[in-house]
Amino acid sequence: IMCVSNEVNNDKDNNNINAPRRSALDLYDSSGRLEPGDSHRYLFSVKAHSAAASLRGIAYGDELGQAVITYRKAMGESGTLYSSTVVCPPTSFRPIEGSTAADTTTTTTTSDVPTSTSTTIATPSKFVTHKSGLSVDVAAASAQRSSLPANPTAPRSLDELLPITIEPIDPPATLLLSHPRKLTVLIVNHSDRAMNLQLQMRLSHMTGVVVCGSSFLTLGEVPPRGGSCAVEVRLVALVAGLFEVKGFYVVDLTTGMEVGMPSLFEVFVELPEEMGE
Repeated sequence: IMCVSNEVNNDKDNNNINAPRRSALDLYDSSGRLEPGDSHRYLFSVKAHSAAASLRGIAYGDELGQAVITYRKAMGESGTLYSSTVVCPPTSFRPIEGSTAADTTTTTTTSDVPTSTSTTIATPSKFVTHKSGLSVDVAAASAQRSSLPANPTAPRSLDELLPITIEPIDPPATLLLSHPRKLTVLIVNHSDRAMNLQLQMRLSHMTGVVVCGSSFLTLGEVPPRGGSCAVEVRLVALVAGLFEVKGFYVVDLTTGMEVGMPSLFEVFVELPEEMGE
């Protein structure tokens, strides 16, 4: 079976004689020949276009579109396959047993005021979103939990695991090696009480892209139930390649509660032109 993209089909119908003609190799590379039993895997980048969607980010429940495959068999028969609508899955941030250090969420529990701490290791979802809608997911999880009857045996909700979230505002897709870059992050307090917060960027949990300058910022008191503040940090890339921007923690200075964030976004580190030559 030969799978042909819409781009190839449109090229055949192009009547503009001045348009550059594509070589047979280009046409073959943009198609996929499948032998019996073959399978191909493709990676798609989905981005928000409108200003409102870009500000909100991609979040749980958003429809991301459909995959459409046009094929042609050996005898010339053609057809089209449509997938079901792809929906953004919920963010997963569940404690797992036997894990080690990378991403840690520390929670505090007593009857009214948290006074003691217990640490759980959590793992983020493998589903990667650029310009994360994590705070939207947490707010949705909180609303869903409040609408359901209490169930002490149920897994902890996302808003319980992440009472505070950090989101990057307009994060870069690329960084230049050894060139510091400013990044604005939004810290949101989803809990029912005001918190005296400090943002920490822990070098031991960063790889490839690290903090440049002070490794902590005192945020002061952040109001409850969606209270937020935006701060600016500086990052610098130490190695070329594709890396996760991670190692961000928020600490409540009053209670000592620590909340470790999943990876904020992924970034591709490029060599400057003078180094690439």
